[in-house]
Amino acid sequence: MIEIKNLTKNYGQIEAVKGISFTANKNEILGFLGPNGAGKSTTMNMIVGYLPPTSGEILIDGMSMADNPREVKKKIGYLPELPPLYLDMKVIEYLRFVAGIKEVPKADREHQVARALSRLKITDMKNRVIKNLSKGYRQRVGFAQALIGDPQVLILDEPTVGLDPNQTMEVRNLINMLRKDHTIIFSSHILQEVSAVCDRIVIIDKGQIKAVDTKEHLTGSSDDIVYVLRVEGACADAEKALKEIGGIKNIMEINFLDENLSEFKIELESEDTRNAVVSGMIAAGFSIAEIRKISVSLEDVFASVTRGKSYSGLASGDSDE
Repeated sequence: MIEIKNLTKNYGQIEAVKGISFTANKNEILGFLGPNGAGKSTTMNMIVGYLPPTSGEILIDGMSMADNPREVKKKIGYLPELPPLYLDMKVIEYLRFVAGIKEVPKADREHQVARALSRLKITDMKNRVIKNLSKGYRQRVGFAQALIGDPQVLILDEPTVGLDPNQTMEVRNLINMLRKDHTIIFSSHILQEVSAVCDRIVIIDKGQIKAVDTKEHLTGSSDDIVYVLRVEGACADAEKALKEIGGIKNIMEINFLDENLSEFKIELESEDTRNAVVSGMIAAGFSIAEIRKISVSLEDVFASVTRGKSYSGLASGDSDE
């Protein structure tokens, strides 16, 4: 449905986006992540046709943005981080205005406006002036305008900004419901949200794609083997004993829990080392209160790949097709 091919954007001598490629399949929710300044917003602005690329190609449902900008833009609904609202308009006036701008047939405009109001649960706010709405309700109005025109593609940049926890859950549920009729690119700084709703995730940093994969593959692809080990005995003595055991790649963290209980976060060279660590500590006279492996989270993967560590899963631009 969405194909990004060797997309580049230069600002003078600054290369903000560096020949990136990825796809979003039909009815897929694709998470788009990156730290500030990574090129994420620039890329999204190029996808929706707001910014022209320096080079590369954007295809929506097989149509080129460069060759057919008017037709392609009709296929896209866009919610930017700061919704494009006219604050002196009433909600319903604004949505009717958006329907006209998007060239929705007159016979269908009222139906589409009513449907968008209902989906975002703002029907009771339709006669309120937008400037008098809370930030959360303004965000919902911005989301509603993205749905006008029944676009095949939705580009959502931080769609839950300003919402309370209940509203955030409602929007998550709405996004999951919308997948039946739309392909969605969803950007958020809240990684738990991305984990909750996205089928695949793209991570971009310094204008380059660092990873494209499912959350399950991303969080299961790390080569790091990290365990938490709780040891009964003096902390300094336990640390010394650990350093003398082979197979421990790194003692990452030490927590003194009480005078006879310490917790160590250790990175092992291989899974086979685990039993050697337990046996070695017991032989050194320590009791093992607990040993457990730490699961890799999406936050861990994001931090790792944006700090220069390579990702061992799918190559950039690959998809699950």
